[in-house]
Amino acid sequence: MSKAQLTGWNREQMAQLCAGDIADQSIVNLGIGIPELVARYVPKGREFIYHSGNGLLGMGPAPAPGEKDPELINAGKKPVTANPGASFFHHGDSFAMIRGGHIDVCVLGAMQVSQRGDLANWSTGAPDAIPAVGGAMDLTAGVKTIFVLTQHTTKNGEAKLVEQCSYPLTGPKVVTRIYSNLAIINITASGFQLQQLAPGITFEEVAERTDAPLLPAKPDQDNE
Repeated sequence: MSKAQLTGWNREQMAQLCAGDIADQSIVNLGIGIPELVARYVPKGREFIYHSGNGLLGMGPAPAPGEKDPELINAGKKPVTANPGASFFHHGDSFAMIRGGHIDVCVLGAMQVSQRGDLANWSTGAPDAIPAVGGAMDLTAGVKTIFVLTQHTTKNGEAKLVEQCSYPLTGPKVVTRIYSNLAIINITASGFQLQQLAPGITFEEVAERTDAPLLPAKPDQDNE
């Protein structure tokens, strides 16, 4: 059953929270959509090296108005900047980095995430669906840590966090943590476990919009 939409964190706040959980000196790949916003945030005292699948290591955030270079884009064809020391290389070399396990963290969007960490983010499986897998399957297979950045429900209020994915999988048992507009949720051996609630959001509201059991946060965590 669809549930009424709740606000919680906005997309920028979700991206900033995700960036805050990335370790210093990590090499990070960002998926298309909300995950691209993570490039705007690097916590003070840390350095991230952002990787783009089309052949850029050292990607910076989106350019200021009027300063974009039409030949400098990310894998989502959005204009980006290049940080000092950035390097450019062939698309094949970029995927060799991914498949070779040289990327530390990848942040992806999702259509569905199951309680065991399965990710579906490329197709609904409908006959008229436009396949858009891109490099997502390579990323889920080759990157050490997969974070998901997504709205907690669809525009119609349907759950994205489910007991079992009904859409074609991008990768099985790959997701470590989910950052939604309502909460940060970890994938554990026992299923979905709350880590942090968005301001003004209750555990019951998140559980009601999650189509699988949701475990409360551990007692030593601050969830308000």
